[in-house]
Amino acid sequence: MDSRRALIERSIPFLNEIKNRTAGKELESWLNTTYSAGTELYDELSRLIKAGVLEEGWAADTEIDGPRYRRGLVAPPSEETCYFSITAVYMDSVARYRGQYHAHPYGEVNLVVPIGPGAELLGPRGWQGAGWTAPEPGSHHYPEARGGALIALFYLPAGRISYDVHPSGAAR
Repeated sequence: MDSRRALIERSIPFLNEIKNRTAGKELESWLNTTYSAGTELYDELSRLIKAGVLEEGWAADTEIDGPRYRRGLVAPPSEETCYFSITAVYMDSVARYRGQYHAHPYGEVNLVVPIGPGAELLGPRGWQGAGWTAPEPGSHHYPEARGGALIALFYLPAGRISYDVHPSGAAR
């Protein structure tokens, strides 16, 4: 089985486990307690997405802002994935870096995978290194990274993400 398919297969039991939970502070805390770095799930998903981004090139393969900010769909929402989409984002933050503003109509669950020590992603409750963020439904933000390169493997209920918003909250 190739690493892309292995990542999807490894995500399915996890998605079945969280499919009836709402993204937000409670889920984020549970994820960082239950599936922190060093657990089998975190380590296996991290290994597979690193292979897809850094070695094989099938993940985060579309440049958004040159090679330092890339994104790519791993799997669209489907019955198999409990109607979550799976997407990978690569951000290289030699200096603190801000990506594309967006909203999460139904929330978002992110696996944060630092490529080097010190890389962090800004989540709704502050900076997160190896671990998880879970912005709640209706949240919106600029994704920000600092301290080096990282991958965010994110799971979106119904594949919903909106890039047609801007910081004032009004649609473009």
